[in-house]
Amino acid sequence: LDMDSWTVYILNCSDGKIYTGCTNNLDERIIRHNRGEGVSTKSRLPVSLVLSIRFYNKYKAYEFEKYLKSGSGRAFAFRHFI
Repeated sequence: LDMDSWTVYILNCSDGKIYTGCTNNLDERIIRHNRGEGVSTKSRLPVSLVLSIRFYNKYKAYEFEKYLKSGSGRAFAFRHFI
């Protein structure tokens, strides 16, 4: 595992809505989401991965996650990824 990489990811939840997050260990994070360990997703299980984008700069990864959670970022994600 490359600890210097960060992944911005989008999950499809069982209620049909999406969840966007950022992590340095995507496989483990998805397992934790599906165990009900994510506050925002525990009532919307199971979740499945829609998109993952790897960054080698933690700051840029979290900035992109923040953008995808904004109104224009959500519109961009739906237009291009979902």
